[in-house]
Amino acid sequence: MRRPIIAGNWKMHKTSAEARRLITDLKQLVGGAQVEVVVCPPFTALAAAVAAAAGSNISVGAQDIFWEDEGAYTGEISGPMLKELGCRYCIIGHSERRQYFGETNATVKKKVQAAFRSELTPIVCVGETLAEREAGQTLEVCRRQVEEGLGDLTPEQVARLVVAYEPVWAIGTGKNATGEDAQEAIGYIRERLAAMYGREAADKCRIQYGGSVKPENIAEFMARPDIDGALVGGASLDPISFAAIVNTAAED
Repeated sequence: MRRPIIAGNWKMHKTSAEARRLITDLKQLVGGAQVEVVVCPPFTALAAAVAAAAGSNISVGAQDIFWEDEGAYTGEISGPMLKELGCRYCIIGHSERRQYFGETNATVKKKVQAAFRSELTPIVCVGETLAEREAGQTLEVCRRQVEEGLGDLTPEQVARLVVAYEPVWAIGTGKNATGEDAQEAIGYIRERLAAMYGREAADKCRIQYGGSVKPENIAEFMARPDIDGALVGGASLDPISFAAIVNTAAED
């Protein structure tokens, strides 16, 4: 039985002080939820977030990671640095990183390996653009991103992995895939992982849906057999909305 995981990607929002306040409020609202709760603040707020979440059921993740553990890479943050801060998770390959900062399947693959070296759990994002969807290429895009971005792992690593299917056209637009659309793509991703690493590893891997997830639609996704949670954007910036998503997911 896969334990559901609800992760909040704060993107470039929240100072350290704001992060402390949000997590302090959130702790009171999700304390009994039987799902895994993760918040992913900006790098500058990670230490404050870890301190605020201490002793609670909330874990902290980073929004990116560099593929080397140290070196002359100005502006980058390594796995050992994140691990020392108390991070447990790391988002990799978000569509905004791919769109604005040149992230590729090859760099995703290196970053996934770096996360595992530092005992961080990668949350790896995959998903198609609107043009790709309209051209009927959704499953082909997912296949390519999974095969090229998640290659050269062990079955044990795949079992620990979190994949987030995020159709690019649904991120921050107010549009979201239907539960049926998301299940089709996520079920396909699980089958690709099974072909690559075996059924047991694929069945243990948790796969989320992301893209304009709100309290009003989370139940539709959680009702699907292959969907194990959500990667939440804007709604994760409000503790009441995020808690409603978490608590609804815990009921399904």
